[in-house]
Amino acid sequence: MFSGIGPPEILLVLGVVLLLFGGKKLPELARGSGRALRIFKSEVKDLGDDTKDESAKPEALGSAEADKKPEQS
Repeated sequence: MFSGIGPPEILLVLGVVLLLFGGKKLPELARGSGRALRIFKSEVKDLGDDTKDESAKPEALGSAEADKKPEQS
């Protein structure tokens, strides 16, 4: 699909981005994108860890749900 993208096209896209956002905003955009990516990765990792914990201890979930039901009644 992207087999036609080469160095000239990438330079053109980078030039357009530089014109749109300006030189002062680019470091802020990169920093914000890096933070967002870091947060996303940590959340995905935590989600994977939670899934492993749940599959390892199914009886713990059952007892926790049993404890909650009388409190809600």
